[in-house]
Amino acid sequence: MSETREDLAPASAGTSLPELSAVELRRLIGAREVSPVELLEACIERIEALNPAVNAIAAKGYRRAREEARAAEAAVLAGDPLGPLHGLPLGIKDLEATEGLLTTHGSPIHKGNVPAADSAMVALVRRAGGIVTAKTNVPEFGAGANSRNPVWGATGNPFDPSLNAGGSSGGSAAALATDMLPVCTGSDTGGSLRTPAALCGIVGFRPSPGLVPMAERGLGWTPISVVGPMGRDVADTRLLFACQVGFDARDPLSHDVDVARLAAARPVDLGTLRVAWTTDFGQCPVDGPIRDLMRENVGRMRHLFASCDELDFDFGRADDVFDAIRALNFVAKHKATYDEDPGLLGPNVRTNYEMGAKMSLADAAWAHAEQTALFRRFQALFRDVDLILSPTTPVSPFPWTQLYLEELNGAPLRNYYHWLNLCYFITLTTNPAIVLPCGTDTKGLPFGLQVVGAFRGDAALLDAAAALEAAFGSIDGLRRPRPDLSRLRAARPDLTSIVTDPPRPELALN
Repeated sequence: MSETREDLAPASAGTSLPELSAVELRRLIGAREVSPVELLEACIERIEALNPAVNAIAAKGYRRAREEARAAEAAVLAGDPLGPLHGLPLGIKDLEATEGLLTTHGSPIHKGNVPAADSAMVALVRRAGGIVTAKTNVPEFGAGANSRNPVWGATGNPFDPSLNAGGSSGGSAAALATDMLPVCTGSDTGGSLRTPAALCGIVGFRPSPGLVPMAERGLGWTPISVVGPMGRDVADTRLLFACQVGFDARDPLSHDVDVARLAAARPVDLGTLRVAWTTDFGQCPVDGPIRDLMRENVGRMRHLFASCDELDFDFGRADDVFDAIRALNFVAKHKATYDEDPGLLGPNVRTNYEMGAKMSLADAAWAHAEQTALFRRFQALFRDVDLILSPTTPVSPFPWTQLYLEELNGAPLRNYYHWLNLCYFITLTTNPAIVLPCGTDTKGLPFGLQVVGAFRGDAALLDAAAALEAAFGSIDGLRRPRPDLSRLRAARPDLTSIVTDPPRPELALN
């Protein structure tokens, strides 16, 4: 890295830089072998080349990002202390407030919303040296696992842009799978972080509630929604996660934690671990080929563990519990808008609001009591096992033009998110869960393995996930798949056709 540097044009940056891991890029920046300016321009070049094919990126914050990259370079050259994310471009999910950068929540209501301050989590990652480069696409208000909305349009799957990239963190997952950005943020209620990670072939980590502050959560004492990291491998995901963690007195679930332990990986001997696995948690609707593939993949990996037995556990009325608690959160968040005009809200949001508005106090009390009972029964499993494995999604990615999965195996599903219950059953237990790329399905599309750890066992789960990832790299059928980027560069799908009222350009590009 030179002692002085003018702004770099995008074409001057090496195209291989964005393909390096975040951990390696941060090492190179600290060693003065890569400039933050050079890296940012390489990422911008990659975004401009590939985003038209997948529409992962919403608002772009290039102007401020370039200023921060120059300051980051100066800090390196001056020998200043550097944060763990110093100089790394990152994407922020468009549900998180970003100071001075358009934050729409995928809703026309907020198409001109430019926050005056960062959310609690965004402030932490900026403090760690991360450079907010862009917002990533979501469904309207994060409702659903198909990242399409009337502001930005739809995000296509990097393996086939006509298919669903998942949601609600679909923009982040697609940006990572195409190497647009080193790391991106996500959030998760019923699988919003885990589902797109699985469908796009990257890593997504749902941490325990209270680790990453959510100072903006409406029902502050309800732990079903969390913010977390996404990356292309476990080490990158862990790097971002450790920078998202922090105590915030505005979040009633927030608590002090040993960040150093969360950040530092420890080796794990997989041969000492007791593992349980399932295709469907006993009751989740799962497509036959996905069931078969889960069994095949367990067969490929069971030799790694001390034991690997099929799970026997009854989740009872978990669907009803999640319906109630999720709906109550939507009532708390959207009542004023619904009362003004229900038409201001999209169909998924209206569905959840109306479910909650019909519930009684007795319904709410039952749901919370039932969740507590489920939590206690589930934790007892970890007296005999260390990890629980399952598929993350019950089907291959379907076309993004289909708002949600309406039926499976010939039977209608309960509602627009019922097909996510492999994920939201675990949400109810509050255990940490990570999704690892685990080969491809019969259609050649990514298969994501959900790995569930013990209560508050975030650090141990990340350690085990790194060991699993390393082992999968040497096992046929379990390696991480990669999209064909050369094919994507030539693709120009119509992913913005559902946009009815685009944001003003001067707000979208900061």
